[in-house]
Amino acid sequence: MKVLVTGGAGFIGSHVCDEFLRNGHEVIALDDLSGGKKENLDPRVRLAVHDIRSREAAELIRAEKPQVICHLAAQMDVRRSVDDPGFDADVNIRGMLNLLEAARHSEVKKVIFSSTGGAIYGEQDYFPATESHPTRPVSPYGVSKAAGELYLGYYRAQYGLPFVALRYANVYGPRQNPHGEAGVVAIFSQRVIAGQGCTIFGEGKQTRDFVFGPDVARANYLAFQSDYVGAANIGTGVETDINRLYELIAQAGGSSLKVAHAPGKPGEQMRSCIDASLAKKVLGWEPTVQLADGLRHTLQFFRDKAAGPARARG
Repeated sequence: MKVLVTGGAGFIGSHVCDEFLRNGHEVIALDDLSGGKKENLDPRVRLAVHDIRSREAAELIRAEKPQVICHLAAQMDVRRSVDDPGFDADVNIRGMLNLLEAARHSEVKKVIFSSTGGAIYGEQDYFPATESHPTRPVSPYGVSKAAGELYLGYYRAQYGLPFVALRYANVYGPRQNPHGEAGVVAIFSQRVIAGQGCTIFGEGKQTRDFVFGPDVARANYLAFQSDYVGAANIGTGVETDINRLYELIAQAGGSSLKVAHAPGKPGEQMRSCIDASLAKKVLGWEPTVQLADGLRHTLQFFRDKAAGPARARG
């Protein structure tokens, strides 16, 4: 089967490409390389370099006629969305509509959408949040992802296009970009490996649910195999505050440097944690990598990357 992975050269997208390749499928990565990197991709993946908002991206879908689209390409920096909500909406909403319009005129059988469980619920009423929790995002990024899910519901009702919206917790792991994607694990890992100090914005008491990238990729493949239509949380149900996260990374990386603190950032939630029991029921998915093990894998990736490009595709 032919699978198109948008954002396929990025951190999560490249792991999704790997997962489908392992299971014998033909994979095309659509990526403008603004954040993704060619070296993240297995050589067997065909790379099409286009912006998801472009005519060329829509034409690619019409020409290639993939049976499945895994849509991961996005403006995914919460802080940038606060600074420039128009750009966030342009990429995350207009770009998605460009793909969906092409999909409905082609032979696409399913869309698997990378949504957010970390931002879509806003400040939660209970922990961990289930899919029935009210969606009241506190950042434009979360708003655009919620809008994406609503549009998928419309395309399902109007055109019969099935979808699964995977609401990710905070994804981390090998290949995460410590610059373009603002992942705190990647930022801390790279700096610890380089012997540099780290900064936490705010008191560090804000909590997140950290889920390992290859586990998330497996959720995409299971969503492809499933008949389920709708949203599903992809997380661990475990809260870890940023102070503790830094301690774990520093310990694993052998760093004794103390962390610095800076003023908190607008639009940042204090607590976030999601319940993935529905994903276990309808997709057969559950996390397999514990945080401490995942952090060790991530630190090893950054060690290999520092040692030279030949070892950098973790």
